[in-house]
Amino acid sequence: MLPGALFLSACILAARPVASQQIWDIWQTTWDRQGLFTSLAPSTPINFVTPGPAQAADIVVTDTSVYQTINGFGGSLTDSSALTLNNLKGTNSANYWSVLGHMFSVADGANASGFSYIRVPIGASDFSGSVYSLDDVSGDTSFSHFNINNAPSYLFSVIKDILSINPALKVHIVPWSPPGWMKTTGTMNGGTIQSSLVSAYPTYLLKAVQGFVNQGITIYAISVQNEPENSNPTYPTCTMTPAIEGQIGAALRTLLNNNGLGGVKVVGYEHNWNDAANYPVQLMQDDGSSYDGVAFHCYSGTYSQQGAFQSAFPNKNIYFTECSGTIGSDWWSDIKWYMDNLWIGSLQYGAGVGLMFNLALDGNGHPTLPGTNSCATGCRPIVTVNADGSYAYNQEFYALAQASKAIIPKDAGGPWGQRIGVTVQGSLSWALRVGAYSTKRLSSTDWNRISLVVMNWDDSASTTWNPVPVTATIEYRGMQATYTFPVGQFVSRLSGGSLLQMHKLAPPAMSASVAPLLRRSRPQRPARTPTSLVLSAQPAPNRLQQARSAVLVPVSMRRIASSRE
Repeated sequence: MLPGALFLSACILAARPVASQQIWDIWQTTWDRQGLFTSLAPSTPINFVTPGPAQAADIVVTDTSVYQTINGFGGSLTDSSALTLNNLKGTNSANYWSVLGHMFSVADGANASGFSYIRVPIGASDFSGSVYSLDDVSGDTSFSHFNINNAPSYLFSVIKDILSINPALKVHIVPWSPPGWMKTTGTMNGGTIQSSLVSAYPTYLLKAVQGFVNQGITIYAISVQNEPENSNPTYPTCTMTPAIEGQIGAALRTLLNNNGLGGVKVVGYEHNWNDAANYPVQLMQDDGSSYDGVAFHCYSGTYSQQGAFQSAFPNKNIYFTECSGTIGSDWWSDIKWYMDNLWIGSLQYGAGVGLMFNLALDGNGHPTLPGTNSCATGCRPIVTVNADGSYAYNQEFYALAQASKAIIPKDAGGPWGQRIGVTVQGSLSWALRVGAYSTKRLSSTDWNRISLVVMNWDDSASTTWNPVPVTATIEYRGMQATYTFPVGQFVSRLSGGSLLQMHKLAPPAMSASVAPLLRRSRPQRPARTPTSLVLSAQPAPNRLQQARSAVLVPVSMRRIASSRE
């Protein structure tokens, strides 16, 4: 690595008896893209030794403080994403399997990010070829004409191909709208559900779950409604009050239980951070026993607002299920924002699932639903696929991959990683953004894995571009290691009884003053200053806001007013 190079990496450490802990594997993505999710296993493992003086950045890992399980990272397989991938399969089958393998393989080695969670629309979304539901026969309240095959066949074939790579894949389905004939508008676009048809709608959702199961696809979770506070006449949307969504969710829970589907989780809200203290709280107050938890999107508000919901309902699960980049935004600024707000920040406030939006689209963010204005400047997918069969992984991929590598099971069928306590102390604590995770083993004789996700964002991007490596001490179980983090992301591994993984982010050579553009409106993030970045992850998430200023959205992480809210 050249002096001053900035990168994202992951360090995985397996903790043996304390005296023999070592950092034995490092994954990195460099700010200048010279290394992209690259394995850097040290030729000589970095040993933990008797503690000496702490560096100006001192990472303290506390594996006795255990928080939520992280159930996976991934993205949405919309109709458009499935079509894009299916077309790639026809154009260049080798590239198709390479892309799916790189995203979804859970192997320890290279070219395996371990994405393990996808979100799939029930019927049409703003990324479909046309507006359709799974029962478009008006007045069919018994849903005798329900047909899962109204969805394109390639949607199911791509899911099955992903399952062939990662059988542990979790599939989460969600409607953008009920069938149009059930709506006040008479169309899936905009409006709300007719009050007289609310009691019939849960059967439609049950049949959706059963339809996927009949296709050989197990459903992990179903959300009642995507973005229930959004009505947009240019693509499928549907507003629902908390009371109506609660009524539907409660009836759906009963139907699932009565039809041998009691393991399917029912999820509520599926909308932005800014209303976390209101809509999802009221939903849980009214019908919380029917819901596993609620899901959040990134397009308005800040991740710390999840804390209001978490404080009110600490035993409910939190899902983070949608955020999209915009074509043309700055690579490094995007990665910094994603790691700070999503893959470290939202997890510190209770999220147990982390998803971006479209898995795959073309270079213009197409195909989209004809006439939709939801993504006017072009939504960037996790991977861009071109008509000639070539492809490129985007910044969304590299941020997700570094986070995912930290929490996937070490053993096939084994436990997922759990967030654990970590703080960053010292005069340079502001320069490192850190998350920590522990992954248990199936056998009590095997060493657990501790993973650190570390971002060094000491790049002076708001003034003069000057990326500065940060040498940090890592304190773990009374022992200490030293590692120098260039600007970027890391995952590292420690050999021995626990595995520690570290991620670090590095800025690009271009100015980092341009931040990413996202589909939803967001406030402008103020220029970063060291005092605004207190990096403690050990306090309970609902108290973290006391230790840091609001985070946060860069100027370019905004979308036009006509986009989805």
